[in-house]
Amino acid sequence: MPKTIYLLITFFILTGCSTSTVQKDTSIKESPPIVKSVDMESPETINLDIEEWLLPKRNSRVRAAPITHVMLHFTNNALRAPQDPYNIEEIYSLFEEYEVSAHYLIGREGEIYLLVPEERAAFHAGKGHLLNYQDYHYGLNDYSIGIELLAVGMKEEMLSIMPEDIYDSIKTEDIGYTDSQYEALNQLLEDILKRNPGIKKDREHIIGHDEYAPVRKSDPGELFDWEKLGF
Repeated sequence: MPKTIYLLITFFILTGCSTSTVQKDTSIKESPPIVKSVDMESPETINLDIEEWLLPKRNSRVRAAPITHVMLHFTNNALRAPQDPYNIEEIYSLFEEYEVSAHYLIGREGEIYLLVPEERAAFHAGKGHLLNYQDYHYGLNDYSIGIELLAVGMKEEMLSIMPEDIYDSIKTEDIGYTDSQYEALNQLLEDILKRNPGIKKDREHIIGHDEYAPVRKSDPGELFDWEKLGF
């Protein structure tokens, strides 16, 4: 496969948006180590075990609007490493390299990583629109919190970003979502909603990337069970 095409496909594995349509802050080149136990405790928060692994500032910008939505995504490194698609350091490097981001990432065992502080807009939504929020056209990054889950979708959803033989080499247990991820996601959402009253706990305000950009994105996909979030 030509190198240019390979890099292009790799880029589309990430569910973040192209930064060409957003204003970026002055970048601070850093790749910080993971720091355990982010202090997110307050009378209004739940004591979650969150690991802070902040992306460089160029991967986000100052938020310019109130938070009203949460957007769910999946991400993986299956194109480059189908037998080890969830290596967190390699996925962090992809975010860093392509200057995309989300606020949180949830690992296969339910680990929660903070990548971008909520007061900043992460580059995760990209171009799209919501029927009842026309003012958000191409601008949902400012209004939303992005959550990535380490997962691989069903074959039909993934063939636009990887060859069939690569998909077929992925282990069965690495496809779809885990119970630990749903448990962690529910806890994280409860915490986010308590701190952000502008987000309502319904399917109008907690959405998938595929609902905002159905032509470009398929995540979190048909394998994601919304009923496990109470919807």
